Amino acid sequence: MEHIISPSILGADFANLGNEIEMINSSVAQWIHLDIMDGVFVPNISFGFSVIKYIKKHAKKILDAHLMIVNPDKYIEKFHEAGVEYLTVHYETCTHLHRTLQKIRSLGMKAGVAINPHTPVNLLSEVVSELDLLLIMSVNPGFSGQEFIPNSYNKVAQAKELLLQKNSNAIIEVDGGINLTNAPKLYEFGADALVASNAIFMANNPIDTIYKLKNL
Repeated sequence: MEHIISPSILGADFANLGNEIEMINSSVAQWIHLDIMDGVFVPNISFGFSVIKYIKKHAKKILDAHLMIVNPDKYIEKFHEAGVEYLTVHYETCTHLHRTLQKIRSLGMKAGVAINPHTPVNLLSEVVSELDLLLIMSVNPGFSGQEFIPNSYNKVAQAKELLLQKNSNAIIEVDGGINLTNAPKLYEFGADALVASNAIFMANNPIDTIYKLKNL
């Protein structure tokens, strides 16, 4: 499949957010990644529904929301109302994961599950049939700008094998420390979508960087 690039708005200049969204609109990126943090599951707080609605109003790309929060079930309808198309919850926060994924899909959104670096891929074997997206965290979630964890390559390969075994067409997304150096190897191991933050928003030419990440 075509490589998907999902720039993480967390790395954007929020004082200049409109222009940052227009930059992404002008690029070959297909998605915009929304990192939603609650300061409980991860040691940081990001932004809420007012910002998401602003982004939705101006974005011409698919909104790809990654919930790093406890009790995500409480907010599924609100993310749908805010215009999110892909909604990803963490395996580590969902007591009844199968039910959570069914609820997301029942509202017409695509359902994803993220796993932390310490979480084995095979723990998702019983819910693969409910997945539209499997997100491999290649850093510990909570902060932008962390260094990529090399074992993530193996986890991508394991995810690819699991999806093939279960005859699943779920997208494999990788998030954390993504750059022009590790992106080619991630594609080689089976990644379909890459989330990038600093590599894009701190680049001299973000639009060119997005193009290169997509076409490596």
